[in-house]
Amino acid sequence: MLERKFWRQGLRVAGVDEAGRGALAGPVVAAAVMLRPGRHPYRDSKALSPRQRELLLDHLLERALAWGVGACPAAMVDRMGVLGATHCAARRALARLRVTPQALVTDYLFLETELPLEAPARAEAQSPSVAAASILAKVVRDRIMIGLHHRFPEYGFDRHKGYGTAEHLARLAVLGPCPEHRRRFAPVAQTRLWNEA
Repeated sequence: MLERKFWRQGLRVAGVDEAGRGALAGPVVAAAVMLRPGRHPYRDSKALSPRQRELLLDHLLERALAWGVGACPAAMVDRMGVLGATHCAARRALARLRVTPQALVTDYLFLETELPLEAPARAEAQSPSVAAASILAKVVRDRIMIGLHHRFPEYGFDRHKGYGTAEHLARLAVLGPCPEHRRRFAPVAQTRLWNEA
């Protein structure tokens, strides 16, 4: 457990993770979660069903010391690049914590910070705080994408959540991008060029 060494020093730890970095549409969403020292049931959101994520989200929102969510929309991803937008979303999530962290654990996200930072790859498998953040980020982003589906039902955002599935690519080929697409991502940019030819 990556938090253990910080907890032993009496430090408050925030775990940070994101959802949506690789999507073709919608925002990058980051979450920060601070847990009290101890054992926790959280696992990487990708290993959970939507129903399991919802149940664990209710659990963590009731028990977390603090949590925050930040998002950067598709236009900011295009402007800042996906890494810049991910850092921006993470900073926004950390700024929304109602308790100030004294150390950070992230999933290979090297944030600019003066706090002690652990940022190994696959941190969500080694840190309940990061796993909890992955659940929160994923559920929030999925809900955003379902909301976008109501605005742009023809793309099927409620099913693929903006990722580059065969269904999504087929819709892009027919319709071209909507305002929620990341226009600098290659599949979207190529679709635009094809449709404009």
